[in-house]
Formats: sequence, structure tokens, C-alpha cells
Amino acid sequence: MPQRGAERALDALSFFVSDSRYGLGAFLGVYLLAEHNWDPASIGVALSFGALSGLVAQAPLGAVVDAVKAKRALIAGAVVVVTATCLVIPLAPHFWTVSMAGLVGALAGVTIGPALAAISLGVVGPDRFARRAGRNEALFHLGDGTISLVILLTAPFLGNSVLFLTMIFTAIASVLAAAAVPGKAIDHAVARGLLPDDAEHGARASAWRLLLNSRPLLIFAGCGALFHLANACMLGLVSQKLALDDLSQGVALTAASAIIAQSVMVPAASLVGLRADAWGRKPLFLAAFVALALRGALYTFSEERAWLLGVQLLDGAGAGLMGALFPIMVADLTRGSGHFAAAQGVVGTVHGVGAMLSMTLGGLLAVWIGYDDAFLVLGSIAALGALAVWQFLPETFTPHDGP
Repeated sequence: MPQRGAERALDALSFFVSDSRYGLGAFLGVYLLAEHNWDPASIGVALSFGALSGLVAQAPLGAVVDAVKAKRALIAGAVVVVTATCLVIPLAPHFWTVSMAGLVGALAGVTIGPALAAISLGVVGPDRFARRAGRNEALFHLGDGTISLVILLTAPFLGNSVLFLTMIFTAIASVLAAAAVPGKAIDHAVARGLLPDDAEHGARASAWRLLLNSRPLLIFAGCGALFHLANACMLGLVSQKLALDDLSQGVALTAASAIIAQSVMVPAASLVGLRADAWGRKPLFLAAFVALALRGALYTFSEERAWLLGVQLLDGAGAGLMGALFPIMVADLTRGSGHFAAAQGVVGTVHGVGAMLSMTLGGLLAVWIGYDDAFLVLGSIAALGALAVWQFLPETFTPHDGP
């Protein structure tokens, strides 16, 4: 009964925390562009401060997640901090205020994913983790899509303030869901990546040493960095391109873009949970890069709003697969180490280098060579990542890891 209740609470937490995990996300750039006349380059540089702080903090905060048993409280506190920093932005929409709010929010936000994954691993164990992780990611995208739909339907009446109202609601719901996970349902040794019969030995080599000594983990980290270099700024750029035609519709169009992407992310993440053990991780991981490369190329085929929104379906495929596979593949490559959350932080740091550079690169490319050529450059980076996965990344799943 405690485990059944824990899984239901994890369902609710995965759904509602979607609005806090990345703060305002792509909406922030459109909000600053439409409401305060920021240019794309300034938006990209301001957002990179948060990316940098998250980059530096992921590994040590992951180690904190491994070390503490109060993981539910950690998620609840992170949600409150992220929401508070977002609420500061409309009060003082200046460069340094936005930059510092993003910095603090990122420090809190990077703990949410590893903590949720660790709690999930501690509840279901390693044999059922792929299915649980896929379910978490699918519900995360379903929650994100639902919130985006609410924004799309209410923004014409409530204006941009709806962005902040929804964050307050989902923050309260996330805190309640985290509190609803029964503490006794979590095996804290398994939650940190130890096997049940190794729990008494404690954690082994440090997470950074695990990364440096594991060629497959290094390749996975490097390929992921290429994915995020190509992907992180892409939704923001297409949202800005759509908004330029009608700034008053910027937030609504961004919501529409997110809804379209989330409609595919849900089944893509569900597919990972259902088939990652049967098919292996590598084919699904490669498919994420192929979808991203096609997306970058197809954005340039037409300026029509319907076309640009339709291409967002590929965003759903790539991001849905990548998001669900990340904790599964880290768990595969670090099982028995006792550093599951810290390893997510270390690999996430490498991925974060790509994401941080993407935010600046995307804005600068849009200014220097225009949106279409920027999309082609980003798509080419994704194609390079696909080639690296094909040539160098081994399959991370072995039969004894599964049911």
C-alpha cells in the first residue's frame, strides 16, 4: 500500500512540477521581447547566467540529493524558490534583475530532476526503473502541455499575467504532491544508486571519477552536450520568429508551440518506458538526434505560421525521447556506485555546457545571419551528434539490468 500510494503521488508530482522545473522557459524570452522590447541577443545573454549557475551547481547539488534522505522536502523547497524568482521578473524587468533571478532559480531548478529520479528509483527499484522513468517523463510533458493549453486559452483575457498565476497554482500542487509520497516507501540506499545487497558498503568512487573512468559515460555526456547545443535555444528562436509578426500574440503563440511539442513528447516518453528494455537504449537515443536535425532543416522551408507550428511535432519526438532516456542511461552506467543523483549532476553539467552555449549562440546567430540560417546551423550540430552516437556510443542496457 505505501508503494502504491507513493507511485500515485509520483504521478501527481511529475505532472505539476513541470511548470517549475525550468521556470518560465521559452515564455520568458517572448515576455521580455513583447512587453519590454528586449532584443534576441540580450535575451540570450541574460538567460545564459542561469544556465551557467546551473552548470556549476549540478554536480554538488546532485551529491546533496544522494546524501540527504529528505528528498521530498528538497523538491518542495526547490519549487518554492524557482516560483519566487519568476515572480520577481515582472516587478523589475531589468537586465541584471532578470539575470540574477535566473541564476538563483537555476540553482533550485537543477535539483528537481535528480531528486525526482532518485525518489522514483528508491520506490520501484532498478528492475522497474525504466518503466517508471518513462512514466515520469510522459506525465511531466502532459503537465507542461496542459499548462500551456491553459495559457493559450486564457492569455487573450488575462494577458501575460497568466504566466505567473499558473506558476503559483502548480507550485502549491507540487509541494502537496511531494508531501504525499510516503517516506517509508523509499529505499534510500537504492535511491542513491546502490544495489540492495551492496547497501551496507556505501558509495564508491566519486561521481566525477566515475565519469572520467567510464568511456561509455563520457561518450553519452558528450553526445548529449551536442544535442542540447542544437536544441536548447530552438524553441525560443521559433517563438520569437512567430512573435515578430504580432507581438501581442507572442505568449499565445509560444503556448501553441509548446502544446504541439508536448502532444508528441507524451507518447515519445511513454514509448521509452514501454520499449527501452526490449529495444535497447541506443536506437531510441539516435532517433532523438535525427528528429532534431530534421527539425532545424524544416523550419527554413516556409515562413507560414502553420508550417512552423507543425514542425514543432519533431521537437516533441526529440525532447521526449531524450528526457526519458537521460536518467535511465545514467542509472545503467552507474549502477552500484551509490552516486546516481551526483552522476546525473555530472553528466548534466556536460549537457549544460551545450545548453548554456546554445542560449548565447542562438541569440547571436539570429542577429548576425537571421533565423533561417541559425536553424540550419543548429540542425547541422544535431546531425553531427547523430553521427557520434552511431559510431561511438555502445548500448548501455544489459539483460541482467532489466526484469
